[in-house]
Amino acid sequence: MGKHLLIVESPAKAKTIEKYLGSDFTVKSSYGHIRDLDKGDKGVDVEKSFSPRYVITPDKQKVVKELKSLVKNAKEVWLATDEDREGEAISWHLCEVLGLDPHTTKRIVFHEITKPAIQKAVQEPRTVDLHLVDAQQARRILDRLSASSYPSSSGKR
Repeated sequence: MGKHLLIVESPAKAKTIEKYLGSDFTVKSSYGHIRDLDKGDKGVDVEKSFSPRYVITPDKQKVVKELKSLVKNAKEVWLATDEDREGEAISWHLCEVLGLDPHTTKRIVFHEITKPAIQKAVQEPRTVDLHLVDAQQARRILDRLSASSYPSSSGKR
């Protein structure tokens, strides 16, 4: 088995955090969201309880391929996205795409990128907060459905 893999949102954060965690960790970035609602048919199946249909966005195909490769060789995968609905959703999407269990995958949060804050976060991991994920998905679905219902000021949908 290899090192622990920690996935963050921002590539700028990755290098600094990797220095703080040392040789046991490889830190990589997802570059934000890796999936979005499918553009076709709004990406929401209104006939099946408003089920979302997600796709890996074309600009993230390479990132996802790299992360999948790293996951195969990792001792353990950790997620360190922002502590808000969007960050929680990014962690959940990473779990879905990389074959990780959101109920057991370690998720850390920190409010500053300092060595003590990062080390403390690693000592106190949690898992993905699926309530926040549900809140983000509901918001994203409502945004998508309402955007397709009302023409914009330019007349485009």
